[in-house]
Amino acid sequence: MPNNMNPSDLLAAERTYLAWLRTGLALMGFGFVVARFGLFLRELQMNQHLPLQAHTGLSLWFGIALVGMGVAMEIAATIRHLALVRQLQSGQPFQGRASRTAIAVAMLLALAGLALCVYLLFVR
Repeated sequence: MPNNMNPSDLLAAERTYLAWLRTGLALMGFGFVVARFGLFLRELQMNQHLPLQAHTGLSLWFGIALVGMGVAMEIAATIRHLALVRQLQSGQPFQGRASRTAIAVAMLLALAGLALCVYLLFVR
């Protein structure tokens, strides 16, 4: 570690990395819940003696997409964290920039939310 490196920089990078990991895990957990929501609806139909639908709707695909985004976030956060730690340890000045991962995840979540709104409006 170079003499001019402040340990608080490394600790801040680690806290940021852990926040990204928690967010990725939350996306994966939420994706699992959404994917299994169709099974919950089928159980409700069975209990109310309604005819069963042949499929569970789009909840499975939305759930899989959320789990996939969570996995991609974990991988991107790990790659970014390792690069940042190498940069801090080499003594290079830190070049702050907008997080492409954060922007990509925000845009994908906005698109997923929009698709879910359209689905809820048109499928009854």
